[in-house]
Amino acid sequence: MGASRREAGRRANESQRLVELTRPYYLALNEVTNAEYRRFRAGHNSGMAEGVSLNGNDYPVVNVSWDDAARYCNWLSGQDRLPPAYREQDGKMVPVVPRTTGYRLPTEAEWAYVTRVYGRTAPVRYSWAGSYPPVSVAGNYADRRIADTLAHVVPGYDDGHRGAAPVGSFAAHPRGFHDLGGNVAEWINDFYTVYPGQAEQLVKDPVGPASGDHHVVRDASWRHGSITELRLSYRDYSRTPRDDLGFRIARYAY
Repeated sequence: MGASRREAGRRANESQRLVELTRPYYLALNEVTNAEYRRFRAGHNSGMAEGVSLNGNDYPVVNVSWDDAARYCNWLSGQDRLPPAYREQDGKMVPVVPRTTGYRLPTEAEWAYVTRVYGRTAPVRYSWAGSYPPVSVAGNYADRRIADTLAHVVPGYDDGHRGAAPVGSFAAHPRGFHDLGGNVAEWINDFYTVYPGQAEQLVKDPVGPASGDHHVVRDASWRHGSITELRLSYRDYSRTPRDDLGFRIARYAY
């Protein structure tokens, strides 16, 4: 995981890490949509941004807190008679330990593996083939349609959307995953921290620190257009909902 210090656009929080995943898991092909989330919370409104609606049924749900994403996962586990992956403690959701097979948010290592390695002949830097900027439409990023309000857009790029796009609107990852790179950023299960000095230290099945002030956010969104943000090793964090931040679900196979 992480990126070389020589990589163009790399940030200081992308220290290289040596990680091994040993526990099989499932990852959703798509980000959770407004329609799916409203089965859990009927009144949810993803709102508007930059003059366009984010509220269509097939659009990725946004303006959802990490805790409410975890609550959705628990609700979905109940629908499928799976043990919950989270429990509520002092009004906040925390992972159940030992880890269950219930629906949850992906760990940062799981997200990075599927995005950069799974189905590839070698680890990739971007969600498209080649270098930055993409030469053809590869996903939903900040483009010329939103250049009037954003400082950084992909040069010469037009994906047809000023804000979010319906899930699965663009070509899939080699293994069928959609929007792993673009559309909306995604909440990750892990609390945020940095990992200096782990390039040679093998860590198995990491789940992040036990506590923290922020959770990891991975993936670029329709608000992102710089070489830094569009690299798949880009790491962000948040503790509040955003209009370009949603989630997809995961769970251990056993």
